[in-house]
Amino acid sequence: MTQRRRVLDLLRTINMASCQCPAHSHRGNIQVTNATPLKDYAFEIKCSTVRYGLGVTKEVGLDLLNLGAKNVCVMTDPNVVSLSPMKAVLDSLTSKGINYKVYDKVRVEPTDSSFKDAIKFAKEGNFDSFVAIGGGSVMDTCKAANLYSCDPDADFLDYVNQPIGKGKDVTVQLKPLIAIPTTSGTGSETTGMSIFDYEEIQAKTGIANAALRPILALIDPLHTLTVPKNVAIFSGFDIFCHALESFTAIPYSERGPAPANPALRPVYQGSNPISDVWARFCLQTLNKYFFRSISNADDIEARSSMHLAATMAGVGIGNAGVHLCHGLAYPIAGNVKQFVPDDYGKDPIIPHGLAVVVTAPAVFRFTAASDPDKHLEAAELLGADVTGVKQADAGKVLADVILRYMERLGIVNGLFELGYKATDIPKLVEGALPQHRLLKLTPVPQSGEDLSKLLEDSLTVY
Repeated sequence: MTQRRRVLDLLRTINMASCQCPAHSHRGNIQVTNATPLKDYAFEIKCSTVRYGLGVTKEVGLDLLNLGAKNVCVMTDPNVVSLSPMKAVLDSLTSKGINYKVYDKVRVEPTDSSFKDAIKFAKEGNFDSFVAIGGGSVMDTCKAANLYSCDPDADFLDYVNQPIGKGKDVTVQLKPLIAIPTTSGTGSETTGMSIFDYEEIQAKTGIANAALRPILALIDPLHTLTVPKNVAIFSGFDIFCHALESFTAIPYSERGPAPANPALRPVYQGSNPISDVWARFCLQTLNKYFFRSISNADDIEARSSMHLAATMAGVGIGNAGVHLCHGLAYPIAGNVKQFVPDDYGKDPIIPHGLAVVVTAPAVFRFTAASDPDKHLEAAELLGADVTGVKQADAGKVLADVILRYMERLGIVNGLFELGYKATDIPKLVEGALPQHRLLKLTPVPQSGEDLSKLLEDSLTVY
């Protein structure tokens, strides 16, 4: 305690002795107390190593060789397994004499059941390293398989986020995981998040821990040339909402309580100056390249830029977090009825990017009062003219620019066209309320009635 008091006294002395001249008078006022802060006072940036470049996938064999890998689990889905990205991975492993086994049963929009099947494969294989090649579903499944194979006695809900699971901290040592994304959206290649549909409650939840992060993300824009149109659109809107939500999330200094130990600081910490850099980059990239990347699948500049933006958005959300669009999207996707979009097979599914963007206009009208300037800045970065716009109109302006993107890219006219009616709203609210991790990052408090209103406003959006 004596040493702590000396530190506090020193800080106070520095504050009092700081230069008072006009040039330096905006130094702030350091407030130091002996009490444990109710709000957090720091943020940290953690990220996978990122390697970006055309054809970089061919290096994965050498990467595994450098790690001393002897028995590798390669995870992918039934679509990617027959495409050129998978061939590039296996050719690289074979050329370096790396032994591997392929798990190609990853479910697009995974469930707890599909996670458990992949976990069983990983446990039986006794692998010393993992490679995930595919979209966010593949990378999230591979993270879970790695975790539970390294803690084989754990109950499935031990690591799942509270209040659905126990939210247990990860203390076991995970095996090296290399992630190679083939879509441009989730940013899962850099995050400690693993998301799935928990079938019991018909809503998404997940596992959040820095230990899940891949050690290396190989960002190869060549893989984006094989992405179908609707997959590219919905993945792009995932970037869109990642950037907007992390940019407008509650500031890190307003999130609480402060951790008693820095190791306990959560993965999602709130907006901060560094994550804001990534968000701005992503919004500018979307403004310049989103439409181009969809109108011409062979536009390598546009698709490369979107691929990089997805990773940068992942760095942003992996530390700042997301809020209401994602919190509402989880029950929207989990309660799908008959909606089957093109390019996604024959089974009913509401792709993640579609589920998050459908409520975005309503969400940002709702959150704008928390920081009108930031909402207007986001709208401007996306291409809106905000000259002379009043702060009171920030939510409307941002919502209008979001709608412009949605309409031009053919997004359905709200929840109604996804198969939902007003009578479904209570069940959707029920699925959203347990998403504490996301709702608490929303920059304004919200009640169940607020969530109901947001969903009502999203039944039709144009």
